[in-house]
Amino acid sequence: MNTTRLVAEVSTEEQAVFYKKTYLHLALGVLAFILAESVLLRIEPLVEFLLSMTQGYLWLALLGGFMLITWVAQNMAVKAVSKPKQYLGYGLYILAEAIIFVPLLYIAIYSTGGFDLINQAAIITGGLFTGLSIIVFTTRINFSFLKSVLIIGFFVAIGAIISGIIFGFDLGFWFSAAMVLLASGSILYNTYTIKNNYDTDQYIPAALSLFASLMLLFWYILRILMSRN
Repeated sequence: MNTTRLVAEVSTEEQAVFYKKTYLHLALGVLAFILAESVLLRIEPLVEFLLSMTQGYLWLALLGGFMLITWVAQNMAVKAVSKPKQYLGYGLYILAEAIIFVPLLYIAIYSTGGFDLINQAAIITGGLFTGLSIIVFTTRINFSFLKSVLIIGFFVAIGAIISGIIFGFDLGFWFSAAMVLLASGSILYNTYTIKNNYDTDQYIPAALSLFASLMLLFWYILRILMSRN
């Protein structure tokens, strides 16, 4: 018998336990991502291969593969009943993110001779993520309206990325800025949804959804810093 209840309907103590588990798993996901990157960036053949995949239609193929793995991982984490399968989905998604980030982080490191840009992007991302989360938890604003905006926004973004690859133009600073706004909206929406629509047993899917939005935000903040360097 399923005895789980919505987070919004349980006691404050039970909510605190759920949020502790969710954000602990988010933090562990970030740590796993960092550890994975530290290994992947040292594998020269892999780095060279992924850098070669950033050109033209190859990048489109890589993004397509990433989206497929993302779909599989998210379905495993959300729909699986057993915790091991949920963890497997979460781990698969973290690995996919680590792989897709390799070219961007490599360029950021070796174009500036260090980790300054990455550290700056991480601090800005963490600060913005924290601020957006506080807004959701300290106000009664209903962020469910963002669902339609995000769906349309992500389809437009995918269309712009595909067009840029096909026609060979750089999307530039303003696209990255728009994606930061979109990622911020995703954090607001996902946090609100976790707060109001998730069961108390869904802390792994909750952590995955926050991790996905956090990584998207980090990606485009780093791109903005790199473009202005």
